[in-house]
Amino acid sequence: MTGFDNEVGAGGDQPPASDVRAEAGARVKVWDPIVRLFHWSLVIAFTAAWLTGDELKRVHEWAGYTIVALLAVRVVWGFIGTPYARFGNFIYRPSTIVRFLLDTARFRARRYVGHNPAGGAMAVALLLMLAATTATGIMLTSDAYWGVDWVEDAHEIAANLAIMLVGLHLAGVLVASVEHRENLAGAMITGWKRRR
Repeated sequence: MTGFDNEVGAGGDQPPASDVRAEAGARVKVWDPIVRLFHWSLVIAFTAAWLTGDELKRVHEWAGYTIVALLAVRVVWGFIGTPYARFGNFIYRPSTIVRFLLDTARFRARRYVGHNPAGGAMAVALLLMLAATTATGIMLTSDAYWGVDWVEDAHEIAANLAIMLVGLHLAGVLVASVEHRENLAGAMITGWKRRR
């Protein structure tokens, strides 16, 4: 099943039976250790890269290389990982994303156990923007592109857009946490969410 089939009731966001705690039945393991380690490592690496910039070039570069490695792992895990980690579980049609955002604005959005349509779109947007940021950053370390204005501009623009996306991501997590009365940041630490 692809994410484009993840319409309401299509089952794309249904947890596998083995993920449900037998004794409680009320919680489900959503975020596996690789997803959680990726997420928090990316937070640390991106923050380090953003804070160091031109002042601490070596730290900035190593933070960038760390981001590249994390992105590579996440892309592979998006195809072979656990059900909620797979891209097919959280890539939705644009119409579904728009409908979800409109419902969210009215505080009547459907709750998803894994990524909701907006969260899935944000995850993909962040992966792509971070790929653009790191690609242009790596270009700047090469002899061919060192000091080339358009590459420097592209790197700065991509980094600033990534910061904007992070802000939107945090806002979305806050809104969804309030709307559905659950701690989404906590779930990214423990891996567990309530089933319903």
